[in-house]
Amino acid sequence: MPFPEIDPVLIQIGPFAIRWYALAYIAGLLLGWRYMIALTENEKLWNGHPGPATRAQIDDLLLWAALGVILGGRLGYVLFYKPAYYFANPDEIAAVWQGGMSFHGGMLGVVIAIFLFARRKNIALWSLGDMVAAATPIGLFFGRIANFINAELWGRPSDVPWAMIFPTDRLGLPRHPSQLYEAALEGIVLFILLRFLTHNTKALEKPGTIIGVFAIGYGCARIFVEFFREPDAHIGYIGGIFTQGMLLSLPMVLIGLAIVYWAQSRPPHPAQKPKQAAQKKK
Repeated sequence: MPFPEIDPVLIQIGPFAIRWYALAYIAGLLLGWRYMIALTENEKLWNGHPGPATRAQIDDLLLWAALGVILGGRLGYVLFYKPAYYFANPDEIAAVWQGGMSFHGGMLGVVIAIFLFARRKNIALWSLGDMVAAATPIGLFFGRIANFINAELWGRPSDVPWAMIFPTDRLGLPRHPSQLYEAALEGIVLFILLRFLTHNTKALEKPGTIIGVFAIGYGCARIFVEFFREPDAHIGYIGGIFTQGMLLSLPMVLIGLAIVYWAQSRPPHPAQKPKQAAQKKK
């Protein structure tokens, strides 16, 4: 299939340019913020009680999350993928406009931001994390679509009917559009799964459950897609089979399983018990 001719730059006025990649980050953050507000204001999801955070607190969290994504994503790329290069060229670490962001680094950045924010605002940490996890696939979807528009992070050579020749590929080989595979699995499928759990299984009454399922779902989806995605040229295959993405995602699956087990073994959060039970105690 021919690669669609989409200019990575939406609008350019002189040296000022608005790129689809930047808009993807903005859209993911804003839509995720709106979704979190909807979650915290839906008392049915919290057993008839208000959510763990107010709308104003979710508004404040947006800036913290944005900083966590950007700083963590960039530092993760520097440390996980090109440490030798950036240690030799430290002046380029801040050059985010040249590309180079790591999801795993961004995730760690957001985890740190959530931890600090929850402590400062006296919010239940695990419940806040559940809401962030439930909204994260929205950003992942837009991010992968932006990767596709930029013709970056493409897949391995293939002869499937939907294989594409990316303009950034010097070899000019038909390849898997692995960015779209990731957008579908990490974005759409994972969002639907987490929404089913939050709205149909009372998963939010067991703080940490959504965080764990997200980690498992993302890790499995990423490991699966890595079999179709071209590994980073400067890293290649590790041990002849594994990619850096696989090795970074496997711990997520294991940690996610442990978190789900821990969350399900605990009683419902005290602040989210049924109103009837609270009235009886009175």
